[in-house]
Amino acid sequence: MMTKENTLFAIIGLLVGLITGFVTANSINQSAVVQPVPGLQAPGQQAAGLPAGHPSVPGSQGGSIPEVQAAIEKAKADPKDFEAQMKAAELYYQIQRFDGAIEYLKKANELQPENYEVMLNLGNANFDAGKYDEAEKWYTTALTKRPDDGDARTDLGLTFIFRSSPDYDRAVQEFQRVLDANPNHVQALQNLTVAYTKKADAANAAATFARLEQIDAANGALPQLREELQKLQNK
Repeated sequence: MMTKENTLFAIIGLLVGLITGFVTANSINQSAVVQPVPGLQAPGQQAAGLPAGHPSVPGSQGGSIPEVQAAIEKAKADPKDFEAQMKAAELYYQIQRFDGAIEYLKKANELQPENYEVMLNLGNANFDAGKYDEAEKWYTTALTKRPDDGDARTDLGLTFIFRSSPDYDRAVQEFQRVLDANPNHVQALQNLTVAYTKKADAANAAATFARLEQIDAANGALPQLREELQKLQNK
């Protein structure tokens, strides 16, 4: 199966941890590692190559064009073959063709509509395609199956930050729900700090930042988050 891994991106000077990548069957979601990336950049929006700061995606080195074409032909030849649909989606994802990945993930979803990993990957692929409303739909559907998946719920919260009309209150709600279950969820703490800062809620941003700093003092996002928080407090 394909699951989510880690990538790095920035949002108006505030760094939010999230990674998307299709990996092998026994992989698990990992906590985000956030590093400074200059400028405004959302995941999946660079036409060539991976986003700046993105680590290599496991397995992506083997995604040659002939391999992709062969996988697509196999998936088309046998539309009832679940694994073939998943392989085509995986290879499309590796070459940053997110619409193609979404197409074959939807075919896989038709074959196995209750498959959690397919739902989750539809959220991931739509997120990287910049289709945040659609990503919200798939993350929400996945979370009806596994409501305690803190990583997926954190990603759901991010869809409300990155859309053209952000809903920071809803993002806060989702991140806080993750932290209610796991107070030390680093990615949720990072993103909650961002959401509060974007809301200009200096008190809650400072309190959340302090929690993050206490449990992960080596976190690479701390200097950037501290700088943005200080700007807010100085206004």
